[in-house]
Amino acid sequence: MEQSQKGISAYALFVGSFLSNTGISFIWPLTTIYMHDYLGKSLTVAGLVLFINSLFTMLGTNIGGYLYDNWSHFKTVLIGTLLVTFSSAMLIFNHQWPNYAFWLILLGFGNGLIVTAVNSFATMVEGKTPSYVYNVLYFMSNLGLVVGTLMVGFLLHLGISIVFGAAAVLYIILLGIVIIAYRGHEQESNIARNYHGGGEYIERSSMIRIMTLLFLLAIIWVFYEQWQSNISAYMVSHGYTVKDYSYMWTVNALLIVLIQPIMTYFDDFLLRHINFRLYVGFFLIGASFLILPFAQHTYVLFMASMALLTVGEIACLPAVATFVNMLAPDSQKGKFQGLVAGAGALGRAIGPFLGALIIDFASYTDLFIVSTVVIWLVTLIFLVINQRMQVKTSEK
Repeated sequence: MEQSQKGISAYALFVGSFLSNTGISFIWPLTTIYMHDYLGKSLTVAGLVLFINSLFTMLGTNIGGYLYDNWSHFKTVLIGTLLVTFSSAMLIFNHQWPNYAFWLILLGFGNGLIVTAVNSFATMVEGKTPSYVYNVLYFMSNLGLVVGTLMVGFLLHLGISIVFGAAAVLYIILLGIVIIAYRGHEQESNIARNYHGGGEYIERSSMIRIMTLLFLLAIIWVFYEQWQSNISAYMVSHGYTVKDYSYMWTVNALLIVLIQPIMTYFDDFLLRHINFRLYVGFFLIGASFLILPFAQHTYVLFMASMALLTVGEIACLPAVATFVNMLAPDSQKGKFQGLVAGAGALGRAIGPFLGALIIDFASYTDLFIVSTVVIWLVTLIFLVINQRMQVKTSEK
C-alpha cells in the first residue's frame, strides 16, 4: 500500500460514528419487543438471537482488526458499511422469522467491522491526539444512540418497515461518506512491514497490561448490561412503569452530553493521568450498583445510581481505547482496537443471561452486590498488575 500523506478528517470519523450508531439504535432496541410481540417468539429465543448477534459482532471486530492491519483500511470499513446497508435494506421487505434473525446477525457482523475500523482510523486524524478523538467518538456514538432511540418512538407507530427504512437511509448516507472521505487513507500494511523486515512486536509487559484491562472491560459490560435487561424488570416489579425506566436513559444521555465535552476540553490533563482516570471510572461503576438494593421504593435513588454509573463510564470507557492505543505497535492498531470492541461485545453477550441466572438462583440484591464486588476486585487486580508492569518497563 502507499503511505498516505494526509490524515483522515476528524469530522468524517465523527459523523460516521454518529450515523452508524443512530442506524443501529433504530434496530437493536426493538429486537426483543419485535420478536416477542410481533413474531410470537419466546423471550428465550429473543435472548438467544441477541447472544448470537453479539458473538458475530465480536467476530466482526476481530476480523476487522486483522483486515485493517494486513489488507486495507478503506476496504475494511467499506465492506462493513456495505453489509449493514444491505442488511437494513433487506429488513424493510423481509423481516419475518427466521429471516429477521439472519439479517440482524449479519448486521452485527458488519457493525463490528465498522467499529474496529473507525477506532483504528482515530490514530490517523491529522492535528488531533488519539485520546481527543476517542473522547469525541464516544460522545458522538452516544448521541447517535440517543437520537436513534428517540426517533424510534415517533416512527414505530407508522410500521416496522418505516423504522428499518430509516436505518437503511442513514447507512446509505454513511456509505457515501465512507466512499468520499475514507478512501486513500492507507498506511503500509503489516504484511508489507514483515516482508521488509520491519514487523513490530509488543512487549510482554504491555500485552499483560492490555489483556488485563480488556478482561476488566468485558466484566464491566457484563454488569452494565443489567441496566439494559434485568433492572427494567426489577423496577417494574416494584411498581414503576416502563416510562419511569426510560427516564433513566434520559439522565444517562443528558449527563453524557453535558460532561463529555468538559472531559474533552481537559484532554491533555486526563491523558497524563490516564491510569487514575481508569481506576476512578471503574470504581464509580461498581459503586453505582450498591445503591440499587435501597432504591426499591425511592425513585431518586435509581436516578442516583444511573448518574454514578454514567459518570463512571464517561471517565473510563473512552480511556480504554486510548490506553490500548498507547501500548499497541503501529502495525497492530487495528488488531488491538478490534480486541477492545470484542471485549465489549463479549460482555454484552454474556450479561443478560448471567444476570438472569444470579436472580433465579439468588435474588436481585445478590446480583447488585456481586456486581460491585466483582467489578472492584477485578479493578484492583488491574491496578496492581498495571502498576507493577509499568515499573518493570521503566526499569529497563
